[in-house]
Amino acid sequence: MRARKIDANQNEIVKKLRKHGCSVAVTSALGHGFPDLLVGYNGVNYLIELKDGSKPPSQRNLTPLESEFIGAWRGLVCVCIDFESIIKLCGIN
Repeated sequence: MRARKIDANQNEIVKKLRKHGCSVAVTSALGHGFPDLLVGYNGVNYLIELKDGSKPPSQRNLTPLESEFIGAWRGLVCVCIDFESIIKLCGIN
């Protein structure tokens, strides 16, 4: 089994989220289309599939497994490209 590649922006985003009081579980190694991050803030959990916003849109597409997971999940999964989109989603000031 090979290691799953993480997005270049993931480590920096995780650091920033933790500095803003979020709990963050990095779940990118789980594979099978499971989202990259589980973020907890203000009593709410967010499943976040992280894409690198510095890449062109054609290189930010979901993989078939990611699409399958998101389609089958009975809760909310958000695709975010940067820290700003995550803090907006979570309502962090």
